Amino acid sequence: MIMKKVFSFLLIAVLGGFSALMMQRYFWPAPATNIQTTGQFSQDRGWNAPSLFTGLLSNVPKSLPDFTVVAEMTVNTVVHIRAEFERPSSIYDEFFGDSDMFREFFGPRQRRAPDRRVQGSGSGVILSSDGYVITNNHVVQDAVQIEVSLNDNRVYEATVVGLDPTTDLALLKIDGEDLPFAVFGDSDEVKVGEWVLAVGNPFNLTSTVTAGIVSATGRNINILGGGTAIESFIQTDAAVNRGNSGGALVNTNGELIGINAAIASTTGSFAGYSFAIPANIAKKVTMDLMEHGEVQRGFLGINIDDVTPVRVREQGLKVNRGVFVAGVNEKSAGEKAGLKQGDVITAIDGRTINTTSDLLETIGRKRPGDEVNVTWNRDGRTMEGKTVLRNIHGDTSIVQRGERDVIEALGATLEDVEARDLRRLRIENGVRVASLNRGKLADAGIREGFIITHLDRKPVNSARELVAELSGKSGGVLIGGVYPNGTRAYYGVGL
Repeated sequence: MIMKKVFSFLLIAVLGGFSALMMQRYFWPAPATNIQTTGQFSQDRGWNAPSLFTGLLSNVPKSLPDFTVVAEMTVNTVVHIRAEFERPSSIYDEFFGDSDMFREFFGPRQRRAPDRRVQGSGSGVILSSDGYVITNNHVVQDAVQIEVSLNDNRVYEATVVGLDPTTDLALLKIDGEDLPFAVFGDSDEVKVGEWVLAVGNPFNLTSTVTAGIVSATGRNINILGGGTAIESFIQTDAAVNRGNSGGALVNTNGELIGINAAIASTTGSFAGYSFAIPANIAKKVTMDLMEHGEVQRGFLGINIDDVTPVRVREQGLKVNRGVFVAGVNEKSAGEKAGLKQGDVITAIDGRTINTTSDLLETIGRKRPGDEVNVTWNRDGRTMEGKTVLRNIHGDTSIVQRGERDVIEALGATLEDVEARDLRRLRIENGVRVASLNRGKLADAGIREGFIITHLDRKPVNSARELVAELSGKSGGVLIGGVYPNGTRAYYGVGL
């Protein structure tokens, strides 16, 4: 009796299982076998990755890259730079130079003591077989003698082709032939996490190669003084120290993707953070210096700031990223595009703009006369406008060598004064200080809106004339003028 019951239960269980199996087959078909949504196990390979990740995992290298070939290619293109500088023997010489104003106030000077010379060193990268070398501006600026040593111990005297303090780049020339040289890569293609090599001469140790990864791009660390300076660094953890400045940052293909420029450290030595100037900026600066001896920068003529959570809340902005337009200069390219104070720039020529670094880098690659398409957000509406970039003088002509240096040193945007303002203030000539950044004019106490009428008691009629006059001066100058309310003022400015 008991056995019959057991067999009955077993039969019912078998029939139930069979019925469930048949119902699943007919009512719930199995999914297609070519869609893999979970990991599978095999005896020889273990657990397979889910299809969601197989695309990513297929790009992960199975082993560390071999840097030997790239290192061998690069070390011969990187040079050691020694620069000598003259230190003035008197603080009066640094401020007044040989100006007539010094003699007028203090009388003839006694014979000065010889200048003392100090030495500095850095690195550079050969860019052409005939000897063009790129380095950092801070390595060679104001140097009276520059010596370049190659990896094979050949030594050359170098001359300065041009300097660009706004990007901290300089171009040198040595008289060589058939020299090994680096090839620019596309720094826009640099990805966070990719391997890079830093090559330079730290602590006068020649041909030093270190490896790391790209930690971030578009970094602004505020070391170039703000204003029109372009800071959009590639950040890496490749070891960089004093003497690496001006050296090469290359990718695993041996392409030059950056010029090493700075480190972030509390000790003065490497602490895990180094910064390089992107190759696309360096390439543009190099071409300008070769052709004109001066970088040709295009400007929108606007005052900008980053979009922050505080600004979004206070200004009622409708976007969380972009560049806030804090002001628009009259007759500027920005005004021509249609920009107004309070707008948020979100793209240039279709390239997304998230920070001021993005905007400065993108516009910094352009020249006066280039047309750009600007996209911005105004009260939640997306707007666009085309405009032609202008130079520091507000036109599209070629800026001559030395003119931009004067503008940068003054830290000002200058513009000619319209006839109606001249009549209202009862003056015959003048140049308006339209905006001020950190520089000589602000240091002297000059405020925005001041109209410069005289330079060392000589009338000034235009912004170009003012810049031309200052280009040939050193030491101190006397600037006279008037404010919009009619108040006259005079300032001593040291150049």
